[in-house]
Amino acid sequence: MMTKLAASITVMTLLLAACKPAATAPAHDIPAAMRQTAATLLQSPLLHATSIAVVYRGKEFILHQGELETGKANPPNDTTLYEIGSVSKTFAGLLLANAVLDGKAALDDPIQNYLPAAYPNLQWQGQPVRLRHLITHTSTMPGMLPLQVNAILQDFTAHATPAKLNAAYANYGQQQFWQDLHAVSIKGPLGKDYAYSSAGTELIAHTLETIYAMPYADLLTQFIAREAGMRDTGLKIAAQDAGRLAPGYHSDNPVITTPMPQLPWGAAGNLKSTMPDMAKYLRLQLSAHRAVAESHKPLVRFQDDFSIGYFWNIGNNRQLGTHYVHHGGVPRAQSYAWIVPQYQLGVFIITNQSGDATAGAMESALAPIFDTVESMESAK
Repeated sequence: MMTKLAASITVMTLLLAACKPAATAPAHDIPAAMRQTAATLLQSPLLHATSIAVVYRGKEFILHQGELETGKANPPNDTTLYEIGSVSKTFAGLLLANAVLDGKAALDDPIQNYLPAAYPNLQWQGQPVRLRHLITHTSTMPGMLPLQVNAILQDFTAHATPAKLNAAYANYGQQQFWQDLHAVSIKGPLGKDYAYSSAGTELIAHTLETIYAMPYADLLTQFIAREAGMRDTGLKIAAQDAGRLAPGYHSDNPVITTPMPQLPWGAAGNLKSTMPDMAKYLRLQLSAHRAVAESHKPLVRFQDDFSIGYFWNIGNNRQLGTHYVHHGGVPRAQSYAWIVPQYQLGVFIITNQSGDATAGAMESALAPIFDTVESMESAK
């Protein structure tokens, strides 16, 4: 959900994802590669635990490693609920793709068509902000609303950041969002420049509510339960499940920090899920589901090897071919989701720590999995 952090990470991921020589020989199978990945990741300073889900040509593998709290001997498990951060956006993109296929929306619809009041500011040189601009982060919308949150996130690793985020969102709901939206300035040009916007994702959630006359949270849980069998994933946690939420650490602060505050709709970064459910999501993303296929379509090309679909960042390199990536970051967890259709491979990795070096550590640690799959495919 983080603005500057997430934007730099997604671009960095796609630019650095080109095949690199393996430091060691590839593992002989997926479980061994996952163990290598976990061992490498947990050598990084500050990281306490990791969970990894892999789906490869129909087979599913899940690994948990480390301690959620150092010295507590409490490793994560299949019931642990993780905050998956901005990977949540890909769910909103999938729901919008389904709405487009159902004929209930079109990518070129002006967002104004779905808003509760007039927002003449949501245009540039007479051209309205459209749904396609929001899902490709090319609307030039601000990263977050309220606007002061963007300043808070400029110093993401400061120990005071989680508390400042909590204060900013303590009484911030949809009514306040609509008020603040009037102050948004669209700098343009539309549809061209990548400018990561969680505020834009929240507008997509409202659009879906308008289309289906249903709260976004209910629409989402019903869809993923029906289409993927995911029944342990949602925007909020029931009181009886609070103890399952993974504790997490912000930056180099040794004290457990608070969960990500609730956003007005939550689509930008409030989903919580278990590893078995995320494995089901990987399966759905690797399937022939028509909404998945629609959501993977490249809508804007920024470079030869970097495009974007319905919130998915789309990369292309020699090792993986065309692949779909999204990073997730909240103050006490970071994650990555990778979808590699060429190998029918899906990977989701998460750790319960969040700092400037966390994403890079995960990227580097994933090499054994990708190298092993490449080796196994070459041996066929």
